[in-house]
Amino acid sequence: MEALESKIIVDADACPVKAEIVRAAGQFQIAVWMVASYDHRLTPQEGVTIVQVDRSDQSVDLYIANRIAAGDILVTQDFGLATIGLAKKAIVLSNRGQQYTDLTIDFLLEKRHDQAKSRRGGKYGKGPRPFTDEDRQRFLQTLTKVLKQRQENLFP
Repeated sequence: MEALESKIIVDADACPVKAEIVRAAGQFQIAVWMVASYDHRLTPQEGVTIVQVDRSDQSVDLYIANRIAAGDILVTQDFGLATIGLAKKAIVLSNRGQQYTDLTIDFLLEKRHDQAKSRRGGKYGKGPRPFTDEDRQRFLQTLTKVLKQRQENLFP
């Protein structure tokens, strides 16, 4: 019963896999919350709660951080928000299908810090690699696996 009460919360401002999330959630009968700033247009769909917040820098993150609960699934590419989700015992996935854990998030935060230091020193990288169909498939496989495990009560 608990698995049905949990939800998928999506940091939807720049999420390229919204359609995949809605489709998978429908198959497993789990609610979806799409949270985005007013700058992003989200289309109402069955089973999806759309939450639009102020366009200030951290409004989406703060909204999610204040409402996420243990057992929820969070989809974000923001390492800071991922850390908050993990601290609240949520399952956290990236848009590319990586499942964040307490072990991996420390490494990613350190890497982000090092890259920020380099940028302040005048070094600029190429930015993130383009999002591919393989990324989309990997995400869908990971989300489906997590949802199946929740359905089978393998997650607390």
